[in-house]
Amino acid sequence: MKGLWRTTLVAGLALAVLACGADAAAPPVSDKTKRQPQAEAPLLPPAVFDKPAPENAADLRAFQEHVKKVVKRVSPAVVGVIVGESSGSGVIIDEEGHVLTAGHVSGPPNKDCWVILPDGRQLKAKSLGRNLNIDSGLIKIVSKGKFPHVATGDSDKLNTNQWVVSIGHPGGFKPTRTPVVRVGRITLNKASYLQSDCTLVGGDSGGPMFDMTGKVVGIHSRIGIPIEENVHVPVNTFAETWDRLVSGEGWGGTDELITARPRAYLGVEFAKNGDDLRVKGVTRDAPAEKAGVKTSDFVLRIDDKRLRTYGDLVDFLLKKQPNEEVTVLVKRGDGEVKLKVKLGKR
Repeated sequence: MKGLWRTTLVAGLALAVLACGADAAAPPVSDKTKRQPQAEAPLLPPAVFDKPAPENAADLRAFQEHVKKVVKRVSPAVVGVIVGESSGSGVIIDEEGHVLTAGHVSGPPNKDCWVILPDGRQLKAKSLGRNLNIDSGLIKIVSKGKFPHVATGDSDKLNTNQWVVSIGHPGGFKPTRTPVVRVGRITLNKASYLQSDCTLVGGDSGGPMFDMTGKVVGIHSRIGIPIEENVHVPVNTFAETWDRLVSGEGWGGTDELITARPRAYLGVEFAKNGDDLRVKGVTRDAPAEKAGVKTSDFVLRIDDKRLRTYGDLVDFLLKKQPNEEVTVLVKRGDGEVKLKVKLGKR
């Protein structure tokens, strides 16, 4: 029954397009690494957010009403981003127009781009710095004005299974559609990346993930297979590298590297029991299938790396490139099998 309540909630929020006409927030605090709007009534999550899922109709109503409040407050600052022929999403974090996004969305420093506000206004902007090691990027609106913006939170304090709201412009900005809302939970919290089960698709990259107080805690980076296993840039990493980003510095690799590194993959879906890596499904024609990985196998080791959790696997793959060959040790029945896998490019 708990699963049913959560499914109903997520489906309802994904289909309902929520209004974006909230008033702009107040001016920010001067600290350049903590772009916080001032004196706005805090959004205090009700007790239902301490539960794994809503348990009854009252819980569901409280959950949904609070999510609506969060979305109404933050949506004016969620923007579309166009750089050349590519598009993505972003979020404004101060009234001067600094936009957090993904590094693969912002592109190289000092590049002309456009930021699209929810009301359809297109504003000239310029890409600043980006860190390709973690896929963070910064854009500055150069059009004159004071812009709606949101506060940043503390990504270090996120807990596993904590509820979050992801917003973006899947498929690019559409004037007849407000930013699309997805609700999910944090599944991993690492120093250099977050993972959630919020469903994301192409065009969401660079968009914000909010905690239930309405603060930005992550930026969408890499869309997983399946699409409810996604990687986000922790917002704290922007503060830690703020001076370098504002100065227009680019570091950590090349365009080809950032395109390739996040996309090294096996093509395997794992059961989410948290205790092991049991293969739940194998993507057709993916590297794992070609190498002979089967449903119900247990992945024990890749090369010399012992794997115990899905987080261990993500850590390993983030350091690999497409076309690299690895040795995967799986438990199959009562025995163990070694398989040679050439990693693919998603």
